[in-house]
Amino acid sequence: MRKFAVVGYLGVFVLIAMLVYAQQDKSKRPSPPGSATVTFSTGKKITIDYSRPKVADPKTGATRKIFGGVVPYGQVWRTGANEATTFVTDGDVMVNDLHVPAGKYTMFSIPGENEWTIVISKATGEWGTQYDEKQDLGRTKVKAGKTSSAVPQFTITLNKTGDKKADMVFEWESTKVTTPITAH
Repeated sequence: MRKFAVVGYLGVFVLIAMLVYAQQDKSKRPSPPGSATVTFSTGKKITIDYSRPKVADPKTGATRKIFGGVVPYGQVWRTGANEATTFVTDGDVMVNDLHVPAGKYTMFSIPGENEWTIVISKATGEWGTQYDEKQDLGRTKVKAGKTSSAVPQFTITLNKTGDKKADMVFEWESTKVTTPITAH
């Protein structure tokens, strides 16, 4: 009898361990992880880690209206899904007209039809939109435009445009937001 109890406990332990591992394997999430990186000629690097939600509803597969729907206009958004998006720079940069010293930050945004506000927060480690305006390092406004074709999954890219310049680009559904970044 004792032998069966040990085997039973061992089986439960293995099952729990497998469930914990599955939860930690972020690639299995409906909104899997994504990352964007750029390295400037100075050797300084920016890395953005985020999650990539899809236009298709993860439960039904139905096409959703994203901006002005799932992601309301005029409200703080985590700029992705799951954990809040991180913005890490190992050198001082300008994000549009906002000075961002070297460090690790959380990046939020406030989408609008024609203009977005990019928010760099000093707080880190948030889940979702656990946002506290008092933690803002700062904000900058950028224009929103349209993509040339539908983008089914949220994507952030960092496109190098010069020795010390890059564009941070958000694309999803039919929306495209480009923010210039300059390294110091």
